[in-house]
Amino acid sequence: MQVFKNIYDYRELLKTNVKKDIRGKYKGSFLGILWSFLNPLLQVVVYYIVFPYLMRGANIPNYIVYLVTGIIPWTFFATVVTSGTTCIKSNQGIIKKVYFPREILVISQVLSGLINFFISCIIVILFCFAFGVGMSIHILIIPVIAIIQSILGLGIAFILSSVDVYIQDLEYIVTFIINMLFYGTPILYSLSQFNDAGVLGRLIQLNPLTTIMNAYRDGFLYHQWPDMSALLIVTLFSFVVLIVGYIIFKKLEKGFAEQL
Repeated sequence: MQVFKNIYDYRELLKTNVKKDIRGKYKGSFLGILWSFLNPLLQVVVYYIVFPYLMRGANIPNYIVYLVTGIIPWTFFATVVTSGTTCIKSNQGIIKKVYFPREILVISQVLSGLINFFISCIIVILFCFAFGVGMSIHILIIPVIAIIQSILGLGIAFILSSVDVYIQDLEYIVTFIINMLFYGTPILYSLSQFNDAGVLGRLIQLNPLTTIMNAYRDGFLYHQWPDMSALLIVTLFSFVVLIVGYIIFKKLEKGFAEQL
């Protein structure tokens, strides 16, 4: 396929962009890349202190590890989507001057996010040992889940980055939707708390990120293999989103130079 040929032919540009995204994110800050650890860690502390009083989150066993295993994968997803949405517009200067496959910009956002996520997994492992959860062989499923999540994020980023060129307010809408989706995914709470919530509970259950978060927790926290049938459905859905997203991206790509 042409997309794979493009990635191979421009692999050095892809590597350069990934390095730039990772190094440039916290460029000029005193703590630099340590913010990749501190941002989710500070979120965990805040939610651990506040949320138990709001929804009785403390009734969940090992709640602080439960939070960590939700917030860090969520941060990965949110970062990929938000940065992916604006990656075409933020590189409009080079797009107007030099030809290269524009999808490289989107793919580099996902790869840099994936690398940051694996670095942040060190926090999860430390919390698992610090709070007596430990590790098991089931941790081997984590890279597989991360790849599935990356495929889903890439498909969404393809759609949003291409549409953002034409609709200037899209990035603000995306920020709002991401914030809403955060509370529509069992990150701070347990899915079982919505067993009697009717349609709302069903929507949360159908959310593909719910399956992904549960799979991470199975590997990290509960020491069991995730629901493979549910994970397979999410994988197929992610590939559909990726294919549709790439088609939309290539259709809209023709007008990038004129719109930017």
